[in-house]
Amino acid sequence: MALAIFALTPWASPALALALGAAFALVFGNPFAGQTGHISRVLLQTCVVGLGFGMPLAAVLRAGTSGIGYTVAGIATALMLGLLLGRWLRVEREISVLITAGTSICGGSAIAAVGPAIGARAESMSVSLATVFVLNAVALYLFPPIGRMVGLSDPQFAVWAAVAIHDTSSVVGAASMYGAQALESATVLKLARALWIVPLTFAAATYVRHRDPQGAASGVRVKIPWFIGFFVLAALARTLVPSAGVPLLDGIARLARVGLMLALFLIGAGLTPATLRAVGLRPLTQGVLLWLAVAGLGLWAVWQWVPA
Repeated sequence: MALAIFALTPWASPALALALGAAFALVFGNPFAGQTGHISRVLLQTCVVGLGFGMPLAAVLRAGTSGIGYTVAGIATALMLGLLLGRWLRVEREISVLITAGTSICGGSAIAAVGPAIGARAESMSVSLATVFVLNAVALYLFPPIGRMVGLSDPQFAVWAAVAIHDTSSVVGAASMYGAQALESATVLKLARALWIVPLTFAAATYVRHRDPQGAASGVRVKIPWFIGFFVLAALARTLVPSAGVPLLDGIARLARVGLMLALFLIGAGLTPATLRAVGLRPLTQGVLLWLAVAGLGLWAVWQWVPA
């Protein structure tokens, strides 16, 4: 509780909040693993919606349309490379598909959606989630210093982070460490990328049902990320509100940024020894190689085509 409260103070940063949660869980364990996992997911989505109150809808649409081509290209490239790497490394098929989905779109959220659609076993889900979780934690620390080292502007870093980092939490955390403009643009681009969970899940479920009409995936329901719609409504409210109400909405957006620190602390608390033990060598190798390829190609594309 003391560390969680500290995460809400001005002295906390995204990297520090995540590190404190992970250090506590690795040393002492997490006695509330189930609760913190649920709370962190709901809190993260709530804070993302809160960020929308600080962004006029025109800015949201401008940021979303400017990077949609990179998002589509990144997803297509990651899907193709991920499946090829999984076959080359002889990773078990379910795990390979789940790691590829998580890397291509939205980390744990994509895995949680696609897993039931293909009838994945609990063991496959655990290994895939653990692999993506570890890489997300690493990305939060590596991306900001790499971006500064190569001289990326805020808009360039936003595109790179949104395309190459798995989970929304790590994208938002890394972008908030980089700059206010990077945070706004990366959030919008990441949410646009997360919407691809829906068609990917439908496609996976359709393919599995075609192969095995009576299988575990025959009655699957696709989870739609409704909080993205609430984010757009929040941006619309910011656009329509009279000028007297703008300070209130700005205050909500600032409160959301503080809440993100607590969400990152709780996400870090999920990095328990059991999580690390669940990561196998072959799945981790697939995840790392795919992540490096997507990050490298994304950085090259940003250098070439995204204006500074």
